[in-house]
Amino acid sequence: MDQTAASPASEDDGAMRKSPTQKRSRERVEHILASACRLIAERGSDTMRMSELAELSGISIGSLYQYFPDKAAVVRTIAERYNAVSRTCIADGLAHVKTTDDLRQAFSVLIDEYYEIFLAEPVMRDIWSAMQADKALRDIELAESRENATLLAAAMSRALPNESRERLQVSALLVMYFGECVMRLAISTGETEGRALVEAYKHMAYQSFEPAPRTGHATS
Repeated sequence: MDQTAASPASEDDGAMRKSPTQKRSRERVEHILASACRLIAERGSDTMRMSELAELSGISIGSLYQYFPDKAAVVRTIAERYNAVSRTCIADGLAHVKTTDDLRQAFSVLIDEYYEIFLAEPVMRDIWSAMQADKALRDIELAESRENATLLAAAMSRALPNESRERLQVSALLVMYFGECVMRLAISTGETEGRALVEAYKHMAYQSFEPAPRTGHATS
């Protein structure tokens, strides 16, 4: 018998209705999400309908609704998966940072990789755009920025051990949240302008990787 566990989230919060617990259920969910990505890549999430997703997935609409109460839940699940991969990449990229030079280099590589992924992944671009029109998805984006800021703040703390952790956490959140805004702007322009925007953002972010100016007057 194919069993799933009910999600503790309410059915109208944009979350999956059920979390698969058995292999067959997990495989079905993976197939549904792969089909959704195919439809989004072809035409975008705005025009995707649950009925055509069920048809492409080879299941009944009733079976689809057992897992996803609506299209927003499908989009949210895909977004959360992209976020998880991104968070792992950030953690790995910053893991060996010890100095400010390390930090600038690692951050630059991560931002370049992130931009290249957005250029190459139409599904990721579409999902990211869709997040701006849905409050629940915007909340997820903010939560993700906070998670990534914690990773960046930890690396900044290693590179700047004498700085206040509170200041570094605030700076890291600004860097990460503005980074999302810059990426959104960069992919909406031509690639030449987009790359220039990304480079300008990196140099602005580098200022946060320097010690804060010390106030007070030196004594003679």
